[in-house]
Amino acid sequence: MLETATTYYKTPIGIAKIVGDKNGIQSVSVLDEDSVSEELLNTKTAECLQDCVVQLEEYFKGKRASFNLTVNPKGTAFQKKVWKALLKIPYGKTKSYLEQSKFLGDVKAIRAVASANGKNPLWIVVPCHRVIGTDGSLTGYAGGIWRKKWLLAHENPVKQQSLF
Repeated sequence: MLETATTYYKTPIGIAKIVGDKNGIQSVSVLDEDSVSEELLNTKTAECLQDCVVQLEEYFKGKRASFNLTVNPKGTAFQKKVWKALLKIPYGKTKSYLEQSKFLGDVKAIRAVASANGKNPLWIVVPCHRVIGTDGSLTGYAGGIWRKKWLLAHENPVKQQSLF
């Protein structure tokens, strides 16, 4: 049996909890600051998780637009298909749940696609935050709508226009 490791990384929008082993990252989730002790935050990161921490740090510094990690999420075949499709949404862009359903070949599967998005175990690494409502609304995000808004703004900052 493989030894699963866990580490915590402080991001600008909460604590990332990273779980994985030598076969890949199983999950990256976001926690609120007060749910993790300083002791846990300062625990040495297992070697199998170090690359994930480095890439998340680069993402939050605006130096990384996509992740290059070995991932090993747990989910159904359909969920994994949906999560793989999320990786095709470019950095700084969004797609609607309807567009994702069409991309996956079944417009009637919109609720199933939305449900699979909500069960995405790889926060930010698999960018479910880039999926929005057909009307442009920021709907459904397990990490909280305020985080979804923050992530989309981080990936697509408004450029100040020069007046002169």
